[in-house]
Amino acid sequence: MSNTPSQRLHHSFHYKIAFAAGLVGLGDWLTYSDRFVGPGLGLFALAWAVLTIISHVALRRDRRALTAAVGALLAALVLIDDPSLLAWTLFSAALTMAVLLPRTVSFDDAWRWSQRVLLTGLASPIGPWRDTARLLKRQPFRPRRAVLRLVPVLAVPLVGSAIFLALFASANPVIGDVLANIRLPAFELPSFMRLLWWIILLTLVWATLRPRHIRPPFGSFESDASAVIPGISVASVTLSLLLFNALFAVENALDVAFLWSGAALPGAMKMKDYVHRGAYPLIATALLAGLFVLIALRPGSKTATQPLIRRLVLLWTLQNVLLVASSVLRTLNYIDSYLLTELRIAALAWMGLVAVGLVLICWRMLRDKDAAWLINTNSAAALVVLIVVSIVDLGEVAAAWNVNHSREAGGHGQALDLCYMATLGSSALVPLTELAARSPASDFGDRVRWVRANVLKTTASSQSGPNWTWRNARRLKMAQSVRVLPVQPTPAGAYRACSGAILYSPALPWVAPDARTLTAPAQR
Repeated sequence: MSNTPSQRLHHSFHYKIAFAAGLVGLGDWLTYSDRFVGPGLGLFALAWAVLTIISHVALRRDRRALTAAVGALLAALVLIDDPSLLAWTLFSAALTMAVLLPRTVSFDDAWRWSQRVLLTGLASPIGPWRDTARLLKRQPFRPRRAVLRLVPVLAVPLVGSAIFLALFASANPVIGDVLANIRLPAFELPSFMRLLWWIILLTLVWATLRPRHIRPPFGSFESDASAVIPGISVASVTLSLLLFNALFAVENALDVAFLWSGAALPGAMKMKDYVHRGAYPLIATALLAGLFVLIALRPGSKTATQPLIRRLVLLWTLQNVLLVASSVLRTLNYIDSYLLTELRIAALAWMGLVAVGLVLICWRMLRDKDAAWLINTNSAAALVVLIVVSIVDLGEVAAAWNVNHSREAGGHGQALDLCYMATLGSSALVPLTELAARSPASDFGDRVRWVRANVLKTTASSQSGPNWTWRNARRLKMAQSVRVLPVQPTPAGAYRACSGAILYSPALPWVAPDARTLTAPAQR
């Protein structure tokens, strides 16, 4: 005999309770203690994703939801290798979308879905208690009547047993000692914090095991093409585009003349000043240009249908892309002179996204695409960048580039900033090890080996605690397998700066002039 829909729902509810209890226990074991905190978060995420997929039949039948679930599984593997806030955010967003997508007819746009994911996370703390209240309403329990029936039955046995037990305790020291050692559970902060952690885990997993239908409060940015915007007309937009194209042509001509061709700058101006000052203001200029096109040339509007305006917009978009390319070249020239940092890598990625966004805005106008298309394509480009950044260690990329392009390595850039390499921590361990292995017994080689020794020690120390990761384990294995010359001892009365340089301060030997000093000076 087949079960009714209500019976199947009841059964589904019970095994989801079992899944939730198992995940809470597993999460407590993997993440609360110091044994598996590093990869434990990823292992917990992996188990959470698998059980969520098992518990939702509709998810397994929906290709969109399966795609999001696969993304959550891949993000969990990234968390196992190297836990990070970005990887956890991508995992939770993908898993939430996986359980919500079967509840929607079609994927509307990334803006609405970001609202659904965020609101699901905000509503997760009330999920378990809401379902508990609903369950109690379906199965009412009358405790008062049951207790009243038990009172005359239990009164004499319980009162009599208590009296006899008290007499036996006074007569028999063994029973007395046992009763005296009975203590009610005392309030302890560690126990309370662990209970709080169980509640947090329960609210997290319950949000995907029993998701709520969330309606996004804010709609898309689709606007009425017939709406009149003050100051926006065919004449004003045409004149604006003519002036904007002329101004951008002047800026791009100067960049081509001095930046791209390498011609000498006028007067006493230096190339580093020309390069450094322009990158970020030009990106702001490109963003403002994109905003203008979005507002003034909405698909279907009167301004967007004019052939002259469309040609001017296309020309202006090309000029904006050239402007972004000049910003990228400025940044690359600056990196070539002052080496690479994580922030500069992020800036280059941001500039690439700006260029893609400008092209998509222009394409939207030319092809009469709606706002959802523009949001989704830009979001897809940003998602690709975020996935790459969650997998690739930008610090290690910067460290490797700096080691290979520094002046000491035969490059034509600045001297290697060992203080910055030290701040990168374990990310710089492999590049520093490779540089230390091939550096001769010189002052620079000794400073590299000293910084590398500090990073190696810090990384090994972190691996013995809750911050253990697979990625750092591979780095340590590589670093410990390479033969490196020993570090020269620090002379008495001297100390090492963050760059490994030996410094002396006869008057106050315990005070380091460099605030980034990694170790204290040798004691006299």
